[in-house]
Amino acid sequence: MDILFLIGRILFSVIFISAGFNHLKDFTNTVEMVKKTKAPFPKLSAAAMSFFSLVGGLSVAFGFYAEIGAFLLFIFLIPTTFIVHSFWRLPDDEKEIQSVHFFKNLALMGTTLMIFYYGSGPFSL
Repeated sequence: MDILFLIGRILFSVIFISAGFNHLKDFTNTVEMVKKTKAPFPKLSAAAMSFFSLVGGLSVAFGFYAEIGAFLLFIFLIPTTFIVHSFWRLPDDEKEIQSVHFFKNLALMGTTLMIFYYGSGPFSL
């Protein structure tokens, strides 16, 4: 059954590793996306967001300082959830998809807290 924890950790991390890699691959677009949210210091915010997502995701996936990785992901998810996916501020035609992202991110935040508390589990570096 230990293998299930490893599989869960990897599956959980894929979304963050993929996002972080894609944000870095097209960094100019990432900065533009951050500017649209009116986040402070767009380049720095985009770099931090990309770094936290990629490094946090890899850390959790490999179980290497997974508690720190989970904390980085939690920090990444706060502005992503409450600024980028603030569905309550959007017109009706955009609310549904953004509310799905918002509540998905809340679930991901809960998982980061569980990993932060319980650690990386078996098959960790």
